[in-house]
Amino acid sequence: MEPQLPSCPMAQARINAKANEGRFCRSSSMADRSSRLLESLDQLELRVEALRDAASAVEQEKEILLEMIHSIQNSQEMRQISDGEREELSLTANRLMGRTLTVEVSVETIRNPQQQESLRHATMIIDEVVNKFLDDLENAKSHLMSLYGACSSEVPPGPIDQKFQSIVIGCALEDQKKIKRRLETLLRNIENSDTAIKLLEHSKGAGSLKPASLK
Repeated sequence: MEPQLPSCPMAQARINAKANEGRFCRSSSMADRSSRLLESLDQLELRVEALRDAASAVEQEKEILLEMIHSIQNSQEMRQISDGEREELSLTANRLMGRTLTVEVSVETIRNPQQQESLRHATMIIDEVVNKFLDDLENAKSHLMSLYGACSSEVPPGPIDQKFQSIVIGCALEDQKKIKRRLETLLRNIENSDTAIKLLEHSKGAGSLKPASLK
């Protein structure tokens, strides 16, 4: 049996201290790296959200531009100019429409199954109202206003479709905003159509009064 060497308490203490110091340094270094990585990811998250916001803004701008071009194409003013001028302006409007449509921006919304179903249901309700435009425009407009009131954070002047409101609340936040924008666009289009019809009726009425005024 080999004789055991006597251990030096001071030497053993230094060895233990060195080992503990190494473990502490490694733990501190790992914590620092983790903190830096977390800070970098936090910064990247801000940039990702800013990117999505910017892309959404471009989406909205595209919708607005298309709506404005379409409004000009179907405006009463276009009917009150010469055929040559109308043709030239129509070509310009078509060119702008084509260039606008070349811009492709898509911001995908992450949805759970319940949000997906709520969006499908809300879209179906709006589509059903739109399909009734030709049959009863005034009633369709009234229905759209009640749907829009259900999406508004402020108290609307008219009635609210409570059922539609509960469906919209079940949608993802980004989808809620898109639903509201679509309803706003539809209501503006109806308003523009009403104005065009009234102007057309007024011009016809003024034309029918001219012979009577000469008598």
